[in-house]
Amino acid sequence: MGIAGAVLANVLILGTLALFSWLNEHDFDAFYQSLQEDEWLEWATFWGFFLAAVALGVAALRQRRSTGLWPWFLAGVASFCFVVGMEEISWGQRVLGYRPPAYFLEHNFQQELNVHNVMARDLRMLAVKVVILGYGVALPLLAAMPPVGQLLARLAVVAPPVELAPGFAAAYWTYETYPFKFSGEVTEFMMALGFLFAGLARARELGAPMPRRRLGPAPVALSTAVVLALGAANAWASRAQRSASPETMRTAQAELAALKRDFETRAAASGGRLPSKCGLHKRLYSYRRKYDQPFLDRGDFAALKEQGLPEERAEFFLDPWNSPYWLRDKCSQSRRVVFLYSFGPNRRRDSSSWEIRADDVGVGLVERAPTRRD
Repeated sequence: MGIAGAVLANVLILGTLALFSWLNEHDFDAFYQSLQEDEWLEWATFWGFFLAAVALGVAALRQRRSTGLWPWFLAGVASFCFVVGMEEISWGQRVLGYRPPAYFLEHNFQQELNVHNVMARDLRMLAVKVVILGYGVALPLLAAMPPVGQLLARLAVVAPPVELAPGFAAAYWTYETYPFKFSGEVTEFMMALGFLFAGLARARELGAPMPRRRLGPAPVALSTAVVLALGAANAWASRAQRSASPETMRTAQAELAALKRDFETRAAASGGRLPSKCGLHKRLYSYRRKYDQPFLDRGDFAALKEQGLPEERAEFFLDPWNSPYWLRDKCSQSRRVVFLYSFGPNRRRDSSSWEIRADDVGVGLVERAPTRRD
């Protein structure tokens, strides 16, 4: 990898960390909005991993053609990047609006079709750290040692450029120390850039006759611009998406009204105490399981099954667009707001902590000053 290309690549990876650190301190609204599902960072992460898979796949084909070896390692890394990219967007669930299998609705706390959120959190975090350190830092450092590098070459193992090790190390530091909320999402984008630059560098080198061409700053800058442009375009398309008919909106409103009656009935039976607490923000299915609230299984919402509400939507508290219903309980020293809501037809959160916004569909439970009993 060329020096100028390596410098720019590391600046872009480290710049991601710097940007979100600054936003966290100086513009939290922009920080929070950028990190939501279907926003530009998530989509840019998808495109980064997807294009990395393409570049690594090209590198694998060129390795096979130039060395005659079976490119199992590059093919494996390319497959890894493809799977990670698809996991990032839940295999298109929110885009297409399909209902995932019941297993994922029950065992995935996000109620989405992806495997990584079914794994135990500690195991998932360990896997991410092993990938970053193993592939991005340890492997290129070992490959830089002539005896080890020669052995890896005979085994058809192609390490990423050692010049990218600082960027991967920064991604590891971000994930290990978690310097701000949602650091995991920022780490994923840093990783996506690292894999993309590694794939581009190896694809160029393996496809060139000796002396090998090195990756310069232009491909690094162009690939990053493409990733960001595609991410922004997908985020805009997600915001603009409107797939609901008036009938579907009425269905969501009726279901939320039923859920509201269930909560109000439960509160009345508890002397007016709402079964919630300040600061709570959870998917209703997660709320039902974590706080053991069986009243949701036998109330007005559950009774909608007799009027045609699908069994799985009822069991997992999904809206007509197959996204979860949410409970939000927000308090300050002078105010308390509690509401139930759905992401609506665009399948993304538009509401703030205090109010239902844009095409989100919701109903209020509480709008008053908090009391000691709350």
